[in-house]
Amino acid sequence: MTTAGSSTAVGRLLAGSGDDIPVRTPRVPAREAAERELTDPRYHQHDPNPIQRALNWFWERVDDLFNAASGATPGGWIGLLAIGAFILLLVVALRLRLGAVRRTPTTTGALFSHTPRTAAEHRTAADSHAAEGQWSPAIQERMRAIVLALEERALLTPGPGRTADEAAVEAGRPLPEHADRLRAAARTFGEITYGRRPGTKDEYALLSALDTDLRHAKPQLVDGAPKSRG
Repeated sequence: MTTAGSSTAVGRLLAGSGDDIPVRTPRVPAREAAERELTDPRYHQHDPNPIQRALNWFWERVDDLFNAASGATPGGWIGLLAIGAFILLLVVALRLRLGAVRRTPTTTGALFSHTPRTAAEHRTAADSHAAEGQWSPAIQERMRAIVLALEERALLTPGPGRTADEAAVEAGRPLPEHADRLRAAARTFGEITYGRRPGTKDEYALLSALDTDLRHAKPQLVDGAPKSRG
């Protein structure tokens, strides 16, 4: 209900008498008549809709909040802006840091995400992916083939929850000549699987060569007994 609307309503009530005849309408009936007059839609056609009123209320509260914050902050608005800029920089720094952490490969996940197949089956799957130029899954399957082949030769104790890093360290004991290459293969597997980095043709070639060499490698004695049955 606007001031202009009230004035118009009162004017319409006063218009019923001449200029020289005083209006002696009682106060209560006059008020009721004015209220009835103001219910006319003509006086409300420019009123804000409910959404606009809600938005106006929201921004008024936001303005009150910022005014209160600026009054409580040393330096007023300048101090508040300085604090806001610092918070923004802190958020950006945290975002960059978290992004870097997320890109850093981790090898804490299990090497096998399903019931392991035989080494030959993983090797065949790896070659199939490589033939299609899908180097990431090819590298993953080749690494699984390497680990399972070592388990089949009893150079590794079967462990469904084993990680690539753990397999590389364990296999490096009876096969010290290949320990560095095993760790490098595990690192590549982790970067591709958990770091989401795409694999390359050269990396697959390195794992394939390692797989071939390990199949012909002679293990060293560990604790006075050979670790291999093959």
